[in-house]
Amino acid sequence: MKGIQGVVQLSLLVGAWGWEYKTKRNPAFPLDVVDKLQDETMPKVQAWLDKQHKAGKATNCTLENAAVRQEWSDMTVETRQEYVRAVLCLQKKSPRAPKDKVPGSLSRFDDFVATHMTQAGELHGPTNLFAAHRYFIYVYEKALREECGYTGYQPYMNYDRYVADPLNSLLFDGSPASMSGNGKLAPYNGIPQPFPRPYDRIPADQGGGCVTTGPFKDMVVSLGPKGSVVRDIPPNPQRDGLGSNPRCLRRDVNRFSVAGAKANYTYHLITQHNDVDSFYNRYLGQPQLKGDPNPWGLHNAGHYLIGGDPGGDFYCSPGDPLFYFHHGALDRIWWIWQMNDPENRINAVPGQAMPGGHNHGRRQTTQPKNALDSVIDLGWTAPGVRLEEMNDQLGGLGGEMCYIYV
Repeated sequence: MKGIQGVVQLSLLVGAWGWEYKTKRNPAFPLDVVDKLQDETMPKVQAWLDKQHKAGKATNCTLENAAVRQEWSDMTVETRQEYVRAVLCLQKKSPRAPKDKVPGSLSRFDDFVATHMTQAGELHGPTNLFAAHRYFIYVYEKALREECGYTGYQPYMNYDRYVADPLNSLLFDGSPASMSGNGKLAPYNGIPQPFPRPYDRIPADQGGGCVTTGPFKDMVVSLGPKGSVVRDIPPNPQRDGLGSNPRCLRRDVNRFSVAGAKANYTYHLITQHNDVDSFYNRYLGQPQLKGDPNPWGLHNAGHYLIGGDPGGDFYCSPGDPLFYFHHGALDRIWWIWQMNDPENRINAVPGQAMPGGHNHGRRQTTQPKNALDSVIDLGWTAPGVRLEEMNDQLGGLGGEMCYIYV
């Protein structure tokens, strides 16, 4: 396995434009085409920030003081274990969701699951999908840091590192510094997909049952199910899935799914889709690419790498802690795409001129004519914010939001 625990100082692009990453990288993983594309994009990031500062934009965000979100396997053992402790801490803290509305929320961790369930339409319409999930992850990261003492930032997963042998990776190997491993074998019919046969479902892999190794093997899942893909999940006592329904964390770490998220798919998405609607639709695998054996789209391919319950449930998926790694990866991809043409892409919002666009299978509530003025509402989890604030991760929220990916 690529379980090399040592790391080396990463210093990129020094001399070309006078700045370097002050972070570390695991030498077991050479840069893939997306990593290289991001490095090539960093001068554009610096130029964009310089322009914002010269224009007097009210932000103190710079590349020198930006928070750095790392890929999980680039983090030290100690930092990974600190992150795990913070998630377990959040799972022990009392919930803030109102008991009359969410009686099944047992912890602060569950509060985020309940938000995703109750705000599904707001979070997943075309105009909101990118920005609302950026905010969702940001607020979760703040909870880990401010409520549970985590000193790092939200990790992401680079899908390409988990294509060949995910179960022996630093993410899934079941060690104390992992995010736990696979579930026991529990056969099910795979994950339905909106494509004609034989691509109408992602095949099941070797899991599907309760997770038995690693820090989350004793985790209690309470909310849901509401749209599960695995069998034998006890029904929730409430139709809306918000009642208490204690059960184990289940996973099917799925190689068939993650095959649709190799680096070549991400690179093509970023470099060959210049307008935001095209980028959005390809991100969701629409329309199907003829002859592609893994046509799931990055969004589904990453989600069902985790699979199981609640990870494979559209509504309850944040109930698996790996949800935030997946959407961190998608946020990184959106950011790289934005920064390759920031003048035209920072405030580009999908769904404004795409009557035939894919709506992620869910109805979106009515939005203002200018989508940038719409409000992202996370209910009790965080204050509402204008969508425009979330489109810029290097200066949104008056400069409070300031982070990059490495």
